[in-house]
Amino acid sequence: MNAQAQQIQIMLELQDSMNTKVTANWREQGYEWYRAIWVECAELMDHYGWKWWKKQTPDTEQVALELIDIWHFGLSILLQSGETQDAIIARVQDELHITTEQSDFRLDLEAFAGATLADRQFHIALFGRLMAGVDMSFDQLYRGYVGKNVLNFFRQDNGYKDGSYRKHWHDGREDNEHLVEVVQSLDAAKLSFKDELYEALKTRYDHIH
Repeated sequence: MNAQAQQIQIMLELQDSMNTKVTANWREQGYEWYRAIWVECAELMDHYGWKWWKKQTPDTEQVALELIDIWHFGLSILLQSGETQDAIIARVQDELHITTEQSDFRLDLEAFAGATLADRQFHIALFGRLMAGVDMSFDQLYRGYVGKNVLNFFRQDNGYKDGSYRKHWHDGREDNEHLVEVVQSLDAAKLSFKDELYEALKTRYDHIH
Protein backbone atom coordinates (compact mmCIF):
# COMPACT_ATOMS: atom_id res chain seq x y z
CA MET A 1 0.00 0.00 0.00
CA ASN A 2 1.53 3.35 -0.99
CA ALA A 3 1.67 6.41 1.26
CA GLN A 4 -1.42 8.08 -0.22
CA ALA A 5 -3.46 4.88 0.12
CA GLN A 6 -2.41 4.63 3.77
CA GLN A 7 -3.51 8.22 4.37
CA ILE A 8 -6.90 7.55 2.74
CA GLN A 9 -7.26 4.47 4.95
CA ILE A 10 -6.50 6.55 8.06
CA MET A 11 -9.14 9.12 7.07
CA LEU A 12 -11.76 6.41 6.45
CA GLU A 13 -11.04 4.84 9.84
CA LEU A 14 -11.20 8.21 11.60
CA GLN A 15 -14.52 9.04 9.93
CA ASP A 16 -16.01 5.67 10.86
CA SER A 17 -14.81 6.11 14.47
CA MET A 18 -16.30 9.60 14.75
CA ASN A 19 -19.63 8.56 13.23
CA THR A 20 -19.73 5.55 15.58
CA LYS A 21 -18.99 7.80 18.57
CA VAL A 22 -22.08 9.87 17.69
CA THR A 23 -24.35 6.93 16.70
CA ALA A 24 -23.23 3.32 17.27
CA ASN A 25 -25.02 1.83 14.24
CA TRP A 26 -24.77 4.92 12.06
CA ARG A 27 -24.69 2.99 8.77
CA GLU A 28 -28.26 1.79 9.31
CA GLN A 29 -29.68 5.22 10.12
CA GLY A 30 -30.09 6.49 6.57
CA TYR A 31 -28.63 9.92 7.38
CA GLU A 32 -28.85 12.40 4.50
CA TRP A 33 -25.13 13.10 4.13
CA TYR A 34 -25.78 14.55 0.65
CA ARG A 35 -27.94 17.28 2.21
CA ALA A 36 -25.12 18.28 4.55
CA ILE A 37 -22.88 18.53 1.47
CA TRP A 38 -25.05 20.90 -0.53
CA VAL A 39 -25.72 23.10 2.50
CA GLU A 40 -21.94 23.32 2.99
CA CYS A 41 -21.66 24.26 -0.70
CA ALA A 42 -23.92 27.27 -0.09
CA GLU A 43 -21.83 28.35 2.91
CA LEU A 44 -18.71 27.88 0.82
CA MET A 45 -20.14 30.10 -1.92
CA ASP A 46 -20.69 32.86 0.64
CA HIS A 47 -17.02 32.67 1.66
CA TYR A 48 -15.92 32.72 -1.96
CA GLY A 49 -18.21 35.57 -2.95
CA TRP A 50 -21.02 35.76 -5.50
CA LYS A 51 -22.70 39.16 -5.01
CA TRP A 52 -22.26 41.30 -8.08
CA TRP A 53 -23.54 44.42 -6.31
CA LYS A 54 -20.66 44.64 -3.82
CA LYS A 55 -16.92 44.12 -3.89
CA GLN A 56 -15.99 40.70 -2.54
CA THR A 57 -12.63 39.01 -2.18
CA PRO A 58 -12.60 35.20 -1.90
CA ASP A 59 -11.72 34.03 1.62
CA THR A 60 -9.76 31.00 0.41
CA GLU A 61 -8.81 29.93 3.95
CA GLN A 62 -12.49 29.60 4.90
CA VAL A 63 -13.27 27.96 1.54
CA ALA A 64 -10.59 25.34 2.28
CA LEU A 65 -12.12 24.66 5.72
CA GLU A 66 -15.56 24.19 4.15
CA LEU A 67 -14.08 21.76 1.61
CA ILE A 68 -12.61 19.74 4.49
CA ASP A 69 -16.08 19.64 6.12
CA ILE A 70 -17.55 18.39 2.82
CA TRP A 71 -14.86 15.70 2.71
CA HIS A 72 -16.12 14.41 6.11
CA PHE A 73 -19.61 13.93 4.67
CA GLY A 74 -18.28 12.51 1.41
CA LEU A 75 -16.28 9.85 3.25
CA SER A 76 -19.44 8.97 5.20
CA ILE A 77 -21.33 8.39 1.94
CA LEU A 78 -18.52 6.18 0.64
CA LEU A 79 -18.38 4.19 3.90
CA GLN A 80 -22.15 3.72 3.89
CA SER A 81 -22.10 2.40 0.31
CA GLY A 82 -21.29 -1.16 1.35
CA GLU A 83 -18.04 -1.21 -0.64
CA THR A 84 -15.00 -2.70 1.06
CA GLN A 85 -12.40 -0.33 2.48
CA ASP A 86 -9.88 -1.46 -0.15
CA ALA A 87 -12.37 -0.76 -2.94
CA ILE A 88 -13.07 2.74 -1.58
CA ILE A 89 -9.35 3.51 -1.28
CA ALA A 90 -8.78 2.38 -4.88
CA ARG A 91 -11.72 4.45 -6.07
CA VAL A 92 -10.53 7.63 -4.33
CA GLN A 93 -7.05 7.19 -5.78
CA ASP A 94 -8.48 6.57 -9.24
CA GLU A 95 -10.95 9.48 -9.26
CA LEU A 96 -9.35 12.25 -7.18
CA HIS A 97 -7.46 14.30 -9.74
CA ILE A 98 -6.72 17.80 -8.47
CA THR A 99 -7.12 19.68 -11.73
CA THR A 100 -9.67 21.83 -13.54
CA GLU A 101 -9.84 23.75 -16.79
CA GLN A 102 -12.67 25.92 -15.43
CA SER A 103 -11.51 29.46 -14.63
CA ASP A 104 -14.62 30.30 -12.56
CA PHE A 105 -14.56 28.32 -9.30
CA ARG A 106 -18.25 29.05 -8.73
CA LEU A 107 -19.26 27.11 -11.84
CA ASP A 108 -17.31 24.06 -10.65
CA LEU A 109 -18.99 24.43 -7.25
CA GLU A 110 -22.46 24.54 -8.81
CA ALA A 111 -21.67 21.49 -10.96
CA PHE A 112 -20.60 19.62 -7.81
CA ALA A 113 -23.69 20.70 -5.82
CA GLY A 114 -25.96 19.85 -8.75
CA ALA A 115 -24.49 16.37 -9.15
CA THR A 116 -24.81 15.79 -5.38
CA LEU A 117 -28.50 16.70 -5.46
CA ALA A 118 -29.14 14.63 -8.59
CA ASP A 119 -28.08 11.26 -7.19
CA ARG A 120 -27.24 11.93 -3.52
CA GLN A 121 -23.75 10.48 -3.98
CA PHE A 122 -20.26 11.88 -3.40
CA HIS A 123 -18.62 12.94 -6.65
CA ILE A 124 -14.90 12.52 -6.00
CA ALA A 125 -13.74 13.78 -9.41
CA LEU A 126 -15.81 16.96 -9.13
CA PHE A 127 -14.46 17.49 -5.59
CA GLY A 128 -10.94 17.32 -7.02
CA ARG A 129 -11.82 20.20 -9.35
CA LEU A 130 -12.85 22.28 -6.33
CA MET A 131 -9.55 21.54 -4.61
CA ALA A 132 -7.73 22.69 -7.75
CA GLY A 133 -9.80 25.89 -7.81
CA VAL A 134 -8.35 27.01 -4.47
CA ASP A 135 -4.89 25.41 -4.94
CA MET A 136 -5.46 22.79 -2.24
CA SER A 137 -3.08 19.82 -2.37
CA PHE A 138 -3.84 16.30 -1.13
CA ASP A 139 -1.40 16.89 1.73
CA GLN A 140 -3.35 19.99 2.80
CA LEU A 141 -6.61 18.06 2.63
CA TYR A 142 -5.13 15.27 4.73
CA ARG A 143 -3.60 17.57 7.35
CA GLY A 144 -6.78 19.64 7.57
CA TYR A 145 -9.06 16.62 7.78
CA VAL A 146 -7.04 14.71 10.38
CA GLY A 147 -6.58 17.89 12.41
CA LYS A 148 -10.29 18.65 12.53
CA ASN A 149 -11.18 15.04 13.27
CA VAL A 150 -8.63 14.64 16.07
CA LEU A 151 -9.74 17.93 17.63
CA ASN A 152 -13.36 16.72 17.59
CA PHE A 153 -12.29 13.52 19.39
CA PHE A 154 -10.22 15.52 21.86
CA ARG A 155 -13.17 17.77 22.66
CA GLN A 156 -15.46 14.77 23.21
CA ASP A 157 -12.90 13.10 25.49
CA ASN A 158 -12.50 16.24 27.58
CA GLY A 159 -16.06 17.13 28.51
CA TYR A 160 -17.46 18.80 25.38
CA LYS A 161 -20.83 17.10 25.94
CA ASP A 162 -21.30 18.01 29.60
CA GLY A 163 -19.95 21.54 29.18
CA SER A 164 -16.77 21.12 31.20
CA TYR A 165 -14.46 21.49 28.19
CA ARG A 166 -12.62 24.81 27.97
CA LYS A 167 -12.34 26.07 24.40
CA HIS A 168 -9.96 28.87 25.40
CA TRP A 169 -6.69 27.45 26.62
CA HIS A 170 -4.03 28.72 29.06
CA ASP A 171 -2.93 31.65 26.89
CA GLY A 172 -6.47 32.79 26.08
CA ARG A 173 -6.33 31.42 22.54
CA GLU A 174 -8.93 29.04 21.15
CA ASP A 175 -8.22 25.35 20.59
CA ASN A 176 -8.47 25.89 16.82
CA GLU A 177 -5.44 28.19 16.93
CA HIS A 178 -3.41 25.66 18.89
CA LEU A 179 -4.48 22.97 16.40
CA VAL A 180 -3.07 24.94 13.45
CA GLU A 181 0.30 25.34 15.19
CA VAL A 182 0.52 21.68 16.20
CA VAL A 183 -0.45 20.38 12.74
CA GLN A 184 2.27 22.50 11.14
CA SER A 185 4.90 21.26 13.60
CA LEU A 186 4.35 17.53 12.93
CA ASP A 187 5.27 15.24 10.05
CA ALA A 188 1.97 14.29 8.36
CA ALA A 189 3.74 11.57 6.34
CA LYS A 190 4.21 9.46 9.49
CA LEU A 191 1.52 6.86 10.19
CA SER A 192 1.57 8.00 13.83
CA PHE A 193 0.58 11.57 12.79
CA LYS A 194 -2.94 11.42 14.27
CA ASP A 195 -1.71 9.93 17.57
CA GLU A 196 1.13 12.46 17.90
CA LEU A 197 -1.36 15.22 17.16
CA TYR A 198 -3.72 14.04 19.90
CA GLU A 199 -0.86 13.83 22.42
CA ALA A 200 0.43 17.29 21.49
CA LEU A 201 -3.05 18.77 22.02
CA LYS A 202 -3.31 16.96 25.36
CA THR A 203 0.03 18.35 26.53
CA ARG A 204 -1.01 21.90 25.70
CA TYR A 205 -4.50 21.52 27.18
CA ASP A 206 -3.20 20.07 30.45
CA HIS A 207 -1.31 23.31 31.06
CA ILE A 208 -4.57 25.10 31.83
CA HIS A 209 -5.36 22.90 34.81
